[in-house]
Amino acid sequence: MTSAPAPGRVLPRLVLAQFAGTSPWFAVNAVMPDLQQAYAWPDSALGSLTSAVQFGFIVGTLVFALGGVADRYNPRRLFLVCALAAAGCTLAALAVVLQAADLAALHGLRAATGFFLAGIYPVGMKIAAQWYPSRPGVGGGGLGNALGWLVGALVLGSASPHALRGLLAALPAGSLPWGWVMVGVAAMAVAAGLLVALGLPDAPAASAAAGAAGAAPRHRPGLRLHLQALASIWTERRVRASALGYFGHMVELYTLWVLMPLILATRVQGPALSWSAFGVLGAGMLGCVAGGLVARRWGSARVATVQLATSGLCCALAPWALGAGDALFALWLVIWGITVAGDSPQLSTLTARNAPPQAVGSVLTFTNCLGFAISIASIEFFVRWAAQAPLATVLPWLGLGPLLGVLALRPLWRGERVR
Repeated sequence: MTSAPAPGRVLPRLVLAQFAGTSPWFAVNAVMPDLQQAYAWPDSALGSLTSAVQFGFIVGTLVFALGGVADRYNPRRLFLVCALAAAGCTLAALAVVLQAADLAALHGLRAATGFFLAGIYPVGMKIAAQWYPSRPGVGGGGLGNALGWLVGALVLGSASPHALRGLLAALPAGSLPWGWVMVGVAAMAVAAGLLVALGLPDAPAASAAAGAAGAAPRHRPGLRLHLQALASIWTERRVRASALGYFGHMVELYTLWVLMPLILATRVQGPALSWSAFGVLGAGMLGCVAGGLVARRWGSARVATVQLATSGLCCALAPWALGAGDALFALWLVIWGITVAGDSPQLSTLTARNAPPQAVGSVLTFTNCLGFAISIASIEFFVRWAAQAPLATVLPWLGLGPLLGVLALRPLWRGERVR
């Protein structure tokens, strides 16, 4: 990869595109109270619709990883196609709900949305890895900082439908504010695809690789070598450590995001709940960005470990915090929101740095695939449990994920040099 610095416009545009492109992820979650009120859908629909998105994302990442899509095709064009498709699925979901209130069809469209999100989130990381290479044995470096901003944009983008719902709550009841949330999210996804396709150049490393592939197609890695590269998640000690740390992180992250409206509903309702959800979930961007900056001095492994340990502590404090005063309750949630997401970019940095160079995009995508499979199991288990038991009983057990993640990262603590 090239050592020349990336143009200053690359990271801001990529961050903005990631923010807008991932907004369809929790679009239905943000308007679920309105849908349940209008169509009498069961409480379990919240967890099952979220799991449908996660399942679609798993299928998408598996297809892209096994096919080497992120490494064989132009990532900017792939991002555009997937962003447009995710926008189309979001508008189709709106039409299905308005015309037939068909919950089964909505599940299918949410799964399709998740499939195309696999061409947005991991592909955005692939583009960042091309522009901001990180040398082996060095702390977070440019890639750690870039992924900090990029995953922070994902966090804020995922929370953005809650902010849209809060803004539109002031509209007259007959104007379907929840429907305009879906339209707004689709428009954001379209804008994201166009920004990447038209507003970003190809990275020099990507252009060189494409030229080499065109000049000598016989040298392109075959399926066997590609599968061997994916197997590094288990066979290479350092890749395995960061992947296991990521899996522990995924036990907690999306389950907490799904349960957050339930946690907030113990104190606030209506538009205040939407804004509070946006604030707490969006606070994760602070953890991602600050973590990327600190990783230059501390190293990605140490930053990820501290954030995993802190979010795990927030899980353990849940029984006390749920009964605390409003100020302590809010402080607990903000710290949790910051740290539950802040470790993600550094875990991805560790995986990207240690993965085989010819398959960084596919290894990142396959790791995402496995992590989201874990998130489905966690969501289904904890959401169903929360419907039957107090949150004070359920939430501490989410801490098992961060605990396992901290233990998995131990091999990386000593071997990481920082600058």
